[in-house]
Amino acid sequence: MKKSLMIFALVLLMTALFTAGVFAQKTTIRYFMWDPEFQEMERGLVEEFEKENPDIEVEFTALEPTNYWPKISAMAAAGELPDVFNMSSGYIDQWAQDGLLMNIQDKVDELPQDDYFTRVFSTLRYPDKTESDMYGIPYAWVTTVLYYNKDMFDAAGVEYPNEDWTWEDFRKAAEELTIDENGDGVPEVYGHWWYGRYAHVEPWVYANGGRILNDLKTRIDVDEKAREALQFLGDLSNKYNVSPPKKDVVGIRQQDMFPLQQTAMWVDGSWNIQHVRDMGQGAFDWGIAKVPQGPSAEPGEYEAYGWPDSLVISKESEHKEAAWKLIKYLIGKNRPVDSYMAGKVPILKSLAESDEWLETDNDPEEIEIVLELGELMGRTSFTIGWGEWRGYADTGGSGMNGVLDSVTNGEMTVDEAVEEFTEHGNTVLERYYEE
Repeated sequence: MKKSLMIFALVLLMTALFTAGVFAQKTTIRYFMWDPEFQEMERGLVEEFEKENPDIEVEFTALEPTNYWPKISAMAAAGELPDVFNMSSGYIDQWAQDGLLMNIQDKVDELPQDDYFTRVFSTLRYPDKTESDMYGIPYAWVTTVLYYNKDMFDAAGVEYPNEDWTWEDFRKAAEELTIDENGDGVPEVYGHWWYGRYAHVEPWVYANGGRILNDLKTRIDVDEKAREALQFLGDLSNKYNVSPPKKDVVGIRQQDMFPLQQTAMWVDGSWNIQHVRDMGQGAFDWGIAKVPQGPSAEPGEYEAYGWPDSLVISKESEHKEAAWKLIKYLIGKNRPVDSYMAGKVPILKSLAESDEWLETDNDPEEIEIVLELGELMGRTSFTIGWGEWRGYADTGGSGMNGVLDSVTNGEMTVDEAVEEFTEHGNTVLERYYEE
């Protein structure tokens, strides 16, 4: 009897030791995201990851965008960053320069490159956007497109935008689509809508082969092709009166102008596809097209303007292999397509090309143009200090946004605007980049 009890006790002890060993081997990593709207869906994805990787536990946190960056920045200052977290294209350079992010180039090299929109990767390289290593990887990306109201085009007898459209074709269409019924010089409907916003301006610059920054992206240095694009936009407002002055757009959000049919054409981010669907409620027929190639763009110079939303690993993470394993899962085939709003494209091509994402039974029927633009993505204008020199969301300061608003208002010429935002912008950039 004693011998049996001893054997039983030994078995219990060995079982306990084995169980303790299993639990001792479980790795816990923290993952922070910035979009609570998809929190439950993301939590479900994390749970599926944990089932497939029982040795890894993920502590998942979703924060409102307004709270995300203050929280993450405070954690960075305290040396308590989560293992995996969302990263903005506008901040990647600063965080990489500050030594906060893991260099993941060797991990990325192991991925099957043809499965992903790798042209989007360049934004996440530091310091050189062409040759340097990556410090993050996209899970999604967006680009900029030309939205157009097909009903208005049909009523005016104007041909829809196509691959052969020139800037002159665009301008003529905008004139024909502008409606000033009482002839008072203030159209009831404009042919186009733009102001100093980056997603309104940079697509035209890059479609013309132009550059706002120097090759190293350390100073503002507007070349002639970029200046030509800015002049083209300025003339739409001041010479041809087919785009409203920014000062006159009062009591309406900029992204509502097109779905409220105040303008026949509009260039902005592909993420607004969902907004136009929701707000338009099928009241009119609409489509999307590429921003027309500029007159000075040489063959191969046309670039689509866009950027990714990404995931990064803290350089100080003690569980980098587990963190990378989670990232691979989050950007892979298991992610629900519902977690991507219309116009926000999965980085994995098979998801982006699926019927579920394309939704070809919904407007715009030209949705595949977004995927084509993914293969034409070039460099962006994001730098350290971008929000300050670009004047993001600024409607009256010295930043590029506010100064170009003044151009739409007829208060400043394009040459004066370029001089002012160059001086201001380089004062900002000199604080971050030595020459």
